[in-house]
Amino acid sequence: MTALEPFGARLRRAMDERGPLCVGIDPHASLLAEWGLDDDVAGLERFSRTVVEAMADRVAVLKPQSAFFERFGSRGVAVLEKSVEEARAAGALVVMDAKRGDIGSTMAAYAEAFLRPDSPLFSDALTVSPYLGYGSLSPAIALARENGTGLFVLALTSNPEGGEVQHAIRADGRTIGATMLAHLTVENSGEGPLGSFGAVVGATLGDLSTYDLDINGPLLAPGIGAQGAKPADLPRVFGAAVRNVVPNVSRGVLRHGPDVVALRDAASRFADEIRAAVSVD
Repeated sequence: MTALEPFGARLRRAMDERGPLCVGIDPHASLLAEWGLDDDVAGLERFSRTVVEAMADRVAVLKPQSAFFERFGSRGVAVLEKSVEEARAAGALVVMDAKRGDIGSTMAAYAEAFLRPDSPLFSDALTVSPYLGYGSLSPAIALARENGTGLFVLALTSNPEGGEVQHAIRADGRTIGATMLAHLTVENSGEGPLGSFGAVVGATLGDLSTYDLDINGPLLAPGIGAQGAKPADLPRVFGAAVRNVVPNVSRGVLRHGPDVVALRDAASRFADEIRAAVSVD
C-alpha cells in the first residue's frame, strides 16, 4: 500500500477547509444515559454511529477515546473499528486517543495496532505517552513516518495531576514538558506546511509564555467546553502558535445528542467561535 501524504499536511488542509475543531467520541456511561441509551454494546454502537453520522463529513478531526470501547471487550473494539473506518471514509481525520506508551517491541506492537495501514484500527494519528523516556517512542515515530500518519505526545496535559511530572525541572533547568516540546521541534524540522508530530497541551493551563510552543507541528488542546476553557482563551494560552492548535471539544458537543441536527449545530458554533478566535480565514 502506498504511504499516505504526511499527516501534518493532511491536517493543515482539513483545518483550513473545515475549521480547526476536533470532536471527541467519548461514550462514557453518563453520556449514554443522557442520550437515553443503555450502558451496553448496543448503546455504544448507537452512540458512536450517531456521532460519526453527524460529524465525519464536516469536522476536521474526530477523536475516539479507546478506553470507552475497550471496556466492552472484543465487541466494543469491533464497534471502534467500524467507527474509525466510517469516519475516515466520510473525510474526517481520526486521532485515536489511546495514550499508549511502552518500550521496544511492545511499543512497536502498540504502534502497529493503530498506525499500520492493514490494521482494523488504522487511524491517522495516535496519542502516546513519553514518560518511559522520549526515546521509547522511536518505534511509533518510525512507523508513523513510514505510513504518513502522526503522533500526539503528552506534553502539558490539562489534568491537575500532570504537573508533578510535566513541570518537574531537570538538571539542565528545563521542565519535562519543555523537553518533550523540544524533541518534537526536532522531529518536525523542515516539514511543511505542518509537521506530523504534535503535542497535547491543555487549553485550561493559562499563560504558557514560558514554553516554546512553536514546534512546527499541531497542538491538540483538550479542555474547551466542559473543562472550562473557551475558544476566546486560545490566543492567550497559545500565543503565536495558535494557528496550529487543534481544539478538542467532547461533552460541549456530545451533550446535544442524540439529535443529529443539534450535534451538528453545536459543532458548527464551536468551529465558528474557534475560527474567529484564532483569526483563521
